[in-house]
Parts: sequence; structure tokens; C-alpha cells
Amino acid sequence: MNDKKPDLTTDPAAALYIKDEIVDVVFAERDGELVSREGPNRYCIGDALITGSTNDQWSVSRDRFDARYETLGPHLHGEQGRYRAKPVPVRAKQMSTPFTLARRVGGDMLSGLAQDWLLQYAPGDYGVVENARFQRVYRRVS
Repeated sequence: MNDKKPDLTTDPAAALYIKDEIVDVVFAERDGELVSREGPNRYCIGDALITGSTNDQWSVSRDRFDARYETLGPHLHGEQGRYRAKPVPVRAKQMSTPFTLARRVGGDMLSGLAQDWLLQYAPGDYGVVENARFQRVYRRVS
């Protein structure tokens, strides 16, 4: 999968899932990088640095964060604090072999092990989630 971009919208083995998770968020004060289990996550000033309910950490660009997370207050949206993932469906497929692909065109390279999940948020926009974490925070859309 290293050189071709999968399209989970046409893959019969993929299905829609929704993330159900409360996370802790701080916003980057400078450009940087954090390393998740799936690979490097480069971020820019203002991007969300997220710690999930399973203590995994990752970054989300500010525009994507604003579209996918809602505040749990009392803080305002865009301030450090607790947030909940909005119930936005995402295509996901459990992979049977180890895999590597770019998060997006020109983006960080992510990798997964056999049984981890490949997520497709939009054409050319991907994520990787460890199987145990996926089982804990994602629910299939019926």
C-alpha cells in the first residue's frame, strides 16, 4: 500500500464508524512534531495536540479540529480543555497485513500492524488506529 492510495468508499470490506471519545486538548504555541504509535505528527502553531482516552497522542490541524470536535466547557471552543469527538462518520477497514501510507499528500507517513485499522476521512486523507484503541472508541454505523 506504500505507493497507491486506497479508496475505502468503493471497498466492500470497509464500513462507516463513529468515534465516541472525550479527549484532552492543548493548542500548539509553536510548530513542532510529536511521535504517535503510528508515526510522526507534524503540527503548526494553533493546531490541536490531543491526548485520547487511551493516553494516545496525536495532532489535528486547527481547521479539521474545529469541524470534528466540540467543547465540554466551561472553556470556550479553541481554548485548552476537554472536548468530545463529534459523531462524524468515517470509513474504516481492518487490515490483515502491516501497512504504510501518507496521512495526506505530502503529509506524515503512518504505519499500522496487521489487525490495525485504516481510516479514510476524505479522498487522500487517512488515519491509522491500533486495533485495541479502535475497538474501544469506534462504533459501527448501523
